[in-house]
Amino acid sequence: MQGLSCGTSNIVGVRFAVYPMADNFVEIIKGALKDTDTSKVWMETDDVTTCVRGRSEHVFDVAKAVFVQAAKSGTHVVFNGTFSIGCPGDSEGDTYMSENDVRLNEEASRKEAVEAASHFALYPLNNPDYMQVIADQAALAEEHGTFTKGVHYASRLDGDANDVFRTLEEAFVRASKSKERAHVTMTAAVSANSPSTKNK
Repeated sequence: MQGLSCGTSNIVGVRFAVYPMADNFVEIIKGALKDTDTSKVWMETDDVTTCVRGRSEHVFDVAKAVFVQAAKSGTHVVFNGTFSIGCPGDSEGDTYMSENDVRLNEEASRKEAVEAASHFALYPLNNPDYMQVIADQAALAEEHGTFTKGVHYASRLDGDANDVFRTLEEAFVRASKSKERAHVTMTAAVSANSPSTKNK
């Protein structure tokens, strides 16, 4: 890592896990991965998380598709992930950066009506104007109609899963363009079919 600095890579990555609250969670997770086209991203899964890397549109396309495919059955599902761009030395799998911008899972994801709630937090690293960058993305979420409120250490989004992930993606991408050679991370917890919403 010596001699490397933030913002040297345009590769976007996410490390995430999906948690179906059901006895057949293995079947749900494997089914969601099987039904998601991952041919335009670098992907590796171990016993803890799945890592997806490549162009931003394909990383978010895959992350959303896995969540939607897992949640469409009505099972309470939670996606928990950390997105990153500009990580020093992130070059493994960079051949995927030459892929075109056609999203392979968008059509299938759009066919599913999944209501989702999310807490997300942006971290524009080494940026003295980080609070303004974060405020700008909260304003973007309000424009999208997905922003619900600020909560401790995060902002809350609610709406169709496609709209929630669109907000997450645009907020992340815009934050990454707020400073030259930016290194930005974003945490996102997304929930669908929670029994808590039925008790309100």
